[in-house]
Amino acid sequence: MTNDVLTALLLFAFVSTITPGPNNLMLMASGANFGFARTIPHMLGVGVGFVVMVALVGLGLMQVFDHIPMAHTVLTVASVGYLMWLAFKIARSGAPDETETTGTPMTFLQAAVFQWVNPKTWTMALTAITLYAPDRSVVAILLVAAAFGAVNLPCISSWIVLGQQMRRLLTSPARLMAFNWTMAALLVASLYPVVFSG
Repeated sequence: MTNDVLTALLLFAFVSTITPGPNNLMLMASGANFGFARTIPHMLGVGVGFVVMVALVGLGLMQVFDHIPMAHTVLTVASVGYLMWLAFKIARSGAPDETETTGTPMTFLQAAVFQWVNPKTWTMALTAITLYAPDRSVVAILLVAAAFGAVNLPCISSWIVLGQQMRRLLTSPARLMAFNWTMAALLVASLYPVVFSG
């Protein structure tokens, strides 16, 4: 991989990782509701889970879509259903200072597994492998995964910090409720390109 291609890959990884999507919206909501420290397992699950996903997609799972086109439809339906359920949970999250909240932060394992039903991560992984590892060699695939690993955590942690800073504004139950419902609505809206694409 040439320096120009590597630079393009890192730029693609940065832009696709830092822009709004289900992971970042949920991390921001978690930062606002639970704070940075309690959201760290969620953040690490996203980072590690996506790097593993990119590697596995490149090493063979991409061929499933080539041979069984219906698998993509099944994945899309499952992803949309799961994200709608997560949006409902975000909308019903409790206040940051309540002793008994109606929600809990996502765990490392839950966040890692979530990557497999997140439409944005599938799009990112498939596009990255197609563009930057077209020969699907092990070295190229691992380089793509490593590029995402290098930029992922700094990008997604900024969304947690943003959410944590918003805690100062979310001191009243009414404001917190409005924030959580807005985050839930944005999460549902992030499905628009998936549901209405091609």
